[in-house]
Amino acid sequence: MAFTASDVKNLRERTGCGMMDCKKALTETNGDFDKAIEVLREKGLAAATKKAGRIAAEGMVYATVDKENKIGVVVEVNSETDFVAKNEQFKAFVAEVAKVVADTNPATVEELLTKTMSNGDTVEAALQEKILVIGENLKIRRFSRYEGPCVSYIHAGGTHGVLVNFEVSDEVFAKPEFEAYGKDIAMQIAAANPAYLNKEDVEPEVLEKEKEILTQQAINEGKPAAIAEKMVNGRIAKYYKENCLVEQAFVKDDKQSISDYTEATAKALGGDIKILAFTRFEKGEGIEKKVDDFAAEVASMTK
Repeated sequence: MAFTASDVKNLRERTGCGMMDCKKALTETNGDFDKAIEVLREKGLAAATKKAGRIAAEGMVYATVDKENKIGVVVEVNSETDFVAKNEQFKAFVAEVAKVVADTNPATVEELLTKTMSNGDTVEAALQEKILVIGENLKIRRFSRYEGPCVSYIHAGGTHGVLVNFEVSDEVFAKPEFEAYGKDIAMQIAAANPAYLNKEDVEPEVLEKEKEILTQQAINEGKPAAIAEKMVNGRIAKYYKENCLVEQAFVKDDKQSISDYTEATAKALGGDIKILAFTRFEKGEGIEKKVDDFAAEVASMTK
């Protein structure tokens, strides 16, 4: 019995198993849908579906740099409890996922799931296996990858991960002083959470909205139009200093900006340094965590 890509998709939706596992099951059963479900259940893979609906907002963020090949990766993999982040199998899995990202350069998480790991399994199959072994829902949420000189930083066992991409000569990049500077920049990003690299990166509509808000604030304070305009310009400058990395005050020495620190480091190391881009992941940010209220649940049942 033949089967189509639509059959694989339907089986995946029914069981929650990986695409390749569904394809193998249909191949093994000559396209018999019901038998394929049985095969997946027998292999224990379909058990992972029971966990698929659980909210995964814990886990860890991991960042790494291959200095020789000049590739940096930061990835977030979520679990249901923070206890899992201490699991050595989980940590090894996250590290290997980052290596797959570095080696294969997938465009999306969906594409990443189809890539092959060192043991020959797809990332998706390995993820399903970890769900079964660890006993929690796990999700590869996101990743970022840069080519070129990079420095990474992981905070507090994976609560935050930062990857910074630089334009710098090989000679300067190889110096330990540059590594120390790069760590400072990454830690700055982790601590100060800039929204942009520089002024030019701020979207015009964001800037206009900010000006509208600040202008209204000045008017509400009873300031004349001319004074209000000057106040807005001053407050926009403050907005840049708070939200743009190169404009921010250096957390280790607030008498200089990150731009000043970069220029001073470049001069000391005898070469130009330019920060090209950065990614900052905070574990579970933006994921709405479920809060169980047992008393409220019982009360609702009595109404």
